[in-house]
Amino acid sequence: MKKAFLALSLAAAVGCTSVESATVAGNEVVANGGEAVAVIQANSIGITLIFHIIDIVTSDLDQVVNKLLVAEAKAMGASKVDLKGAGTTPRHGIFALAGNIIGVTNSSAMGIAVK
Repeated sequence: MKKAFLALSLAAAVGCTSVESATVAGNEVVANGGEAVAVIQANSIGITLIFHIIDIVTSDLDQVVNKLLVAEAKAMGASKVDLKGAGTTPRHGIFALAGNIIGVTNSSAMGIAVK
């Protein structure tokens, strides 16, 4: 039992993020505000306690858009991102009941890196 708790605690401390990208030709993909460089998708999974009140591992739109999606676009030489979609697990109101004792949240964003 102690080993399982230790493994769960370690996994919770690390969290899980994923950034996937594919380079594209600027003349094949249309982007607002410039030439398309790449298509990027960012995902993050978080863990919460007691009806999403306490964050063990944070997963929110700020993290996936600013820290993952925009950072990857700038690393690929883009100056900005044409955001195509973003979403996160609802955590307030009736949706808090889904958090129960241990809850899992998911956030994702996708966009086109633009030069």
